[in-house]
Amino acid sequence: MTTFKSEPSTGVRPADDKLPLAKIVETVTGGDMPVRFTAYDNSAAGPKDSPYALHLTSPKGATYIATAPGDLGMARAYISGELEIEGAHPGNPYAVLAALGDLHFERPPARVLAQIARSLGTELLRPIAPPPQEHLPRWRRIAEGFRHSKNRDAEVIHHHYDVSNAFYEHVLGPSMTYTCALFDSEGQSLEDAQENKYRLIFEKLRLQPGDRLLDIGCGWGGMVRFAARRGVKALGVTLSREQAEWAQHAIEKEGLADLAEVRHSDYRDVTETGFDAISSIGLTEHIGVGNYPAYFQLLHDKLRVGGLLLNHCITRPHNRGRMKAGGFIDRYVFPDGELTGSGRIITEAQNVGFEVVHEENLRQHYAYTLAGWCENLEKNWDACVAEVGEGTARLWGLYMAGSRLGFERNIVQLHHVLGVKLGPDQRPQVPLRPWWVA
Repeated sequence: MTTFKSEPSTGVRPADDKLPLAKIVETVTGGDMPVRFTAYDNSAAGPKDSPYALHLTSPKGATYIATAPGDLGMARAYISGELEIEGAHPGNPYAVLAALGDLHFERPPARVLAQIARSLGTELLRPIAPPPQEHLPRWRRIAEGFRHSKNRDAEVIHHHYDVSNAFYEHVLGPSMTYTCALFDSEGQSLEDAQENKYRLIFEKLRLQPGDRLLDIGCGWGGMVRFAARRGVKALGVTLSREQAEWAQHAIEKEGLADLAEVRHSDYRDVTETGFDAISSIGLTEHIGVGNYPAYFQLLHDKLRVGGLLLNHCITRPHNRGRMKAGGFIDRYVFPDGELTGSGRIITEAQNVGFEVVHEENLRQHYAYTLAGWCENLEKNWDACVAEVGEGTARLWGLYMAGSRLGFERNIVQLHHVLGVKLGPDQRPQVPLRPWWVA
């Protein structure tokens, strides 16, 4: 995705005449457009022989980009249909995003910036309402409660996950699993890789028939049903009502109701304790780094002595700097989401008493997973558009393709952290060596 940097540029000398849109784009991107750019004013920039092109179709799109420079403005224009991508399918724009490479916006000198403003005119520089898929900015979410309060968490989860179960079925495939899969090889099917992920987590947690599993942020209940099929009594909780209803129906359809349950509930409201294992697969990204101590303490309290926690979450490749998501992700994908490095996660787990016995990075696997989801979206494009509208379908293609690039370029990672609850005597609770099949 694009970023905005405050770097000088001397690509345009001030003049009285208006600059064409393509010239403005060249100026604010440092004059090195890696793909063709064309605009509704018949101006063009970038290599003529590029297999990919961006076409700005209307003044509305120019307003989106001018009033929110960087990835947020570009996303607004694209999702609303005012910026078209040529050379790639909207369900899978990965090739275009990859071709754009490290494109970034530069802030021109004041004289050039003034000329650009005159060229655009006050009408184009007047902010307009964003596409309806966009969530409120952070400062306006206070009406939903304080950051990571139960009410506000429920609202932002609703924003992302209660899109349409039918839409998710088209994108995720039969597994209805919206987390990183585990691939034995690059060519393995997405469905087999998702089953393999559940198998790995099940084995890491040393689950046996008759054990009790708590799966927090359980989604459509994939882990819950995997465990129940193997004789484990599994409870899943999710803040998405649509997920909970879909999962409970799937449980009943498989005849697993005696062993499995998915509740529409905040994980903080689970009253049961003494679980043999807890799986947290894709929840930690939503809880806020400042809440890690309380999060891990609650999970520690829910386990019996010797019980295991598997924490599966997206991370940054370092433990410093900004934790909040950028504009596009925060407003369109995961409002209030925060990421940090695996070191911070391990530290916080250790601080409440977990003995961390293993961690691993699966970032390459998430790139393959996202590629599979994009392929599904492209293949089922017409059905997805019919279900949620073209703007939302475009949003998902952009988000998943961009995320794939993020994992490939080591901007983000995916870590498993495995911890065990010790007793007062601190005696070891697990075998000497790893007991699962990698």
